[in-house]
Amino acid sequence: MSGDAATLWPRVAEGLRRDLGVRTFDHWLKPVRFADFCTLSGVVTLETASRFSANWINERFGDRLELAWRQHLPSVRSVTVRGGAATSERAAALASPPLPAFDTPAAQPAANPALLGFDPRLSFDRFVIARSNILAANAARRMAMVEAPQFNPLYLCSGTGQGKTHLLQAIAQDYARAHPTATIILMSAEKFMLEFVGAMRGGDMMAFKARLRAADLLLLDDLQFVIGKNSTQEELLHTIDDLMTAQRRLVVTADRPPAMLDGVEARLLSRLSGGLVADIEAPEDDLRERIIRQRLAAMPMVEVPGDVVAYLVKHFTRNIRELEGALNKLLAYAALTGTTVDLRLAEDRLAENVRSARPRITIDEIQRAVCAHYRLDKSEMASKRRVRAVARPRQVAMYLAKELTPRSYPEIGRRFGGRDHSTVIHAVRTVEALRVADSELDAEIAAIRRSLNS
Repeated sequence: MSGDAATLWPRVAEGLRRDLGVRTFDHWLKPVRFADFCTLSGVVTLETASRFSANWINERFGDRLELAWRQHLPSVRSVTVRGGAATSERAAALASPPLPAFDTPAAQPAANPALLGFDPRLSFDRFVIARSNILAANAARRMAMVEAPQFNPLYLCSGTGQGKTHLLQAIAQDYARAHPTATIILMSAEKFMLEFVGAMRGGDMMAFKARLRAADLLLLDDLQFVIGKNSTQEELLHTIDDLMTAQRRLVVTADRPPAMLDGVEARLLSRLSGGLVADIEAPEDDLRERIIRQRLAAMPMVEVPGDVVAYLVKHFTRNIRELEGALNKLLAYAALTGTTVDLRLAEDRLAENVRSARPRITIDEIQRAVCAHYRLDKSEMASKRRVRAVARPRQVAMYLAKELTPRSYPEIGRRFGGRDHSTVIHAVRTVEALRVADSELDAEIAAIRRSLNS
């Protein structure tokens, strides 16, 4: 059967190439080769050249690989990618991809069959707690206890790389230990959507619904990816209702609070907000330093001076993933070139990382900068006043919000007094035209941009 599965890999790969795009596929998945298929466990094993690539592919494309294989071979239960031998033991240790906030002692493989499929590194014991994440961490622990949680569902929200997925995995593993026979489903919201669409097309909706509603614990990651998918939202709403009625547990993560999920039906927002919404804030200096030092404690052969640690803490403030990615890059370069780690090396090798890690400009900051320039009260950004002295600065702020932030037209409109997306589009087009015809306005906008970047 392994031989039969091997012949399917080119077809699976071609489908992934279409879905992911040529550039992404060629960079990450083109070098991957089929290794084995175990008919007893239903596990497909793929191989790639390095451990780093294997870990990255498992993290970023694991769900897509699993779904792609199941389309051709329904008996597949999971897909794993393993890497080749590292250049050295030290290089291998340094090349592993960064994890969200975690402690460093090596975890032992889980013996409990209920824990198969979870990452033992992503446990509560390895999650570093500070003021910025203590509410989310404690709420997650409560969700995993034997006793019924006080708040259900639990909604964890933060920007990327702050530890949401780590907490999902930790909840699942602790709950599995406390409830060895429980049914636990952990999936990305994107996978939920893809499986829902697949079930609709395949006429298998009853089985899809039954599987989700049978979960004692359902964990959905990155809910923002189902925004605007009406049929998927409807199914998710019914799933949540059934789980709550049966007193099952639900944990959801997203990159923003429920109220800021543009394009989500009001009934679904109400369900998601009905338990506890726990924010994970940007990591403070103390947390970032503790994470670096604990990571280094696991590599006693590596010497990193205090001024290098301080440099990393100072410049990588946005999230833990960027911080650990910078540390990995620095240590890997030193290991593979035989270079001593010092401040000069950090400044040289991490210059580009530092530039990309600078905090992003927010709509609130744009509104404040525009109001300061035009000497307006910030409340005018959301007011209904249409006099030119207010309307033009408001349009400038909308224009800059679209230029300098990743927010959509509807999201921007909501931050300007709940205006319709068409109003934002009109403002952007108006200011674009005026910048060409009005040199004074163009200079004003340039000045505001400089103030935001300074």
